[in-house]
Order: sequence, then structure tokens, then C-alpha cells
Amino acid sequence: MASVKPLIGVRASDVPELTRALAAALDGGPAVWPAPQPAADHLMSHNRSAFAPDGGSSRDIAGEVGDRVALVVETSGSTDAPKRVLLSADALVASADATHDALGSTGQWLLALPGHYIAGAQVIVRGLVAGTETVSLSPGAFDPTAFAEASARMHDHVPHYTSLVPTQLARLLDAAERDAFVGAALRSFDAVLVGGQALAPALAERAEHAGVRVVRTYGSSETAGGCVYDGTPIGDTRVRFDGGRIELASSSLADGYLGDPERTAAAFRTDRDGTRWYVTGDLGEFTADGLLRVRGRADDVMISGGVKVVLGEVERAVRAVSGYAEAVVVAVPDTEWGERAAVAVAGDVGDEASALLTLRTATDAAGLAPAARPMRLVAVDRLPLLVSGKPDRRAIAALLSD
Repeated sequence: MASVKPLIGVRASDVPELTRALAAALDGGPAVWPAPQPAADHLMSHNRSAFAPDGGSSRDIAGEVGDRVALVVETSGSTDAPKRVLLSADALVASADATHDALGSTGQWLLALPGHYIAGAQVIVRGLVAGTETVSLSPGAFDPTAFAEASARMHDHVPHYTSLVPTQLARLLDAAERDAFVGAALRSFDAVLVGGQALAPALAERAEHAGVRVVRTYGSSETAGGCVYDGTPIGDTRVRFDGGRIELASSSLADGYLGDPERTAAAFRTDRDGTRWYVTGDLGEFTADGLLRVRGRADDVMISGGVKVVLGEVERAVRAVSGYAEAVVVAVPDTEWGERAAVAVAGDVGDEASALLTLRTATDAAGLAPAARPMRLVAVDRLPLLVSGKPDRRAIAALLSD
């Protein structure tokens, strides 16, 4: 029988405690489940009799996992029911080492993302591997001024790194235009990793013009975070395609999903030579330069007039248009075509007919088929978001289908 060890629930908002727990887990101690506050409170209220051995106020026993496991990360469940991803200490360290190799050096990290997401937890792991103190923001809504103030607490003699999602980068760039302190802080980072969702070309250009070194990352909880930087695999990561779907092999792959052998078997496959691959939910291809290009989600392919349209490609073309950097493209029913692309954007678009024509021209210019031309444009005050900060595409599709 395989050996097991405790799984410790830790409030993700308690960064010092989470850091101590992760350090112990990397050294072979109990595995860690960083939970957002509501989930952590629920856990504590149902396990009062099973506190962690050290009696820490933010820990509790959440169950047991295999002896290899160091971290359990729950996915957002944006397209399916949430999954709890099992990550070993070896996978976490391999990912951290690959990141530092890709960036050219270890350094000090600023934690600006929640610790219950892999991108946040991995920032802490990188700091532990590098032997540097991780600086963190206070829990709560992201604030550019607080980010700048936190960056001022970082050491001068080591490279500075941070990891953000596109929305955070956009807010920092907006604030930098008003506040030189924020702009200087953002430029002080040797690298700003940006992932979680596609980075709009317009936003990337703004960052470049502002003097910010952005590194686009691609990966997931199942790969212990980003494993492809600016289109290039890092560490020992390998990329292949099966029917256009991206598959990844790496030392940073997860062991599987907690209590879900069927999903594990579907998502991870092993070749005859022993190479283990993670089957992503994304479609991709290599560019002429040999870089990975993510076309979009495999489950975001619609059939319009008998033509397959990858909504991610439509969204990329739309976001290249000024004022549409954070627009979202979804499929909506159409009596004639079956399905058509529709665009949702926050803010005022002016004359809708003229704006829609501009977007259709953009999809044509991107080389997409006529079936990809958006048929509807809806401007809203605020786009519906998931708790992870990503667009809630189901809610947006329902909004545009009305």
C-alpha cells in the first residue's frame, strides 16, 4: 500500500503561515492546501478536533494524500467542475528552477496574486528555492499604489520579479500614467511574468512603451505554473500536438487530481518510452520561428455555416483594435448560420454599426474566414468575472444571447 501523509489546510491570505507550510512541504512535511478565506473558514469549522501538530491558528487537517504530494491547488472551474491538482515537491522545484534559468538568475519575488492559485503559490516557492524573502501585498483588492510601496521594500542587490494577470498589469499602467512613483516601481522589475489568460497585443505594446519587461507565460496548475515563456518551453518542457490540441511533457507535471482517477487518466497519458504528457484544453501550433502559438480553447470552437471557427483567434483579432484590449468573444445562436461570434466590451463604443464594421474588418485582415466576422457587439459597464479575475464566458454568452 502506498504511504500517505496529512494534507494541511492553510488560509491563503495568511502569507507568512502559508510560506512556512510550503517550506515544510518541500522538505517532506505535510502537504499544503491553500484555501481562500470562505473555504478555509468552512474547513476549520468542520475540523476543530484535528488541528495541525504545531497548533497554528490558520492550519487544520484537510485529509490525507500520497507521500509524494506537497501542494494541492484547486482550479477555478471556469469550464467544468473544479479539480484539486496534486503537485509533488519535485515538480514545484523543477518549475521554480526552470523559471530562474529562463530569467537568467534567482532573485526576490513580490507576491501580488492570491496564494490559493498556482501562480501565487509558485511565487512563494520560487522565493524559498532562491533563499530570498518574498514580499507580499496585503489581502484585498489589488491596488497599484500598494504594489509600488511593496516594491520599495525589496532588496537592492538582487533581481526583482513579480507575476501578474493582464488586468493587474493594465491597472498598473493606468496608474503609472498618473503617478510617477508607480511607473518607476513597475520599471524596477527585471521581469514581470504575465499569465492566466491571453495578453492583448495593445496591452503588451503599452507595457513595452512604458519600459516594462513583460514575459508572457503559458501553463496551468497541472504544469506547476508557466512552462512556456514568450512561446519557448522552459526547463525540460516539451510540446506536441494531437489533433491541434496542445500536449506538454515536463518534470513539473502534476501527479493527477485528488480523488478523481477518471479525470487523471483522461488528462495525463504515458507513452511507451515512459514519457508522461499532460493533455491541455487548448489548441495551438508552432509559428515559422518555432514558437508556440495558442489559438484558443478546444471547447471554444464553434461551427458557423459549416465552418469551424476558433473563438480565441477571433478574440485575438478583435483585441488588436484600439479600445478593445479586454473584449471577450463568445458564440451565440443564429437561425441562419447556427452560431456566430459576438463581442462584449466594457465601456462606450460609440456608433455600434460603425464599431462592428471595424471589428469585422479586423477579423478579415487577420486572415480569418467570413464565418468568423462578429455579428453582434454589446457594450456593458463591467464584464462579468470569475473569482479568479478571468472573464465569466458563460455569463457573457448568456448576456449576449438575450
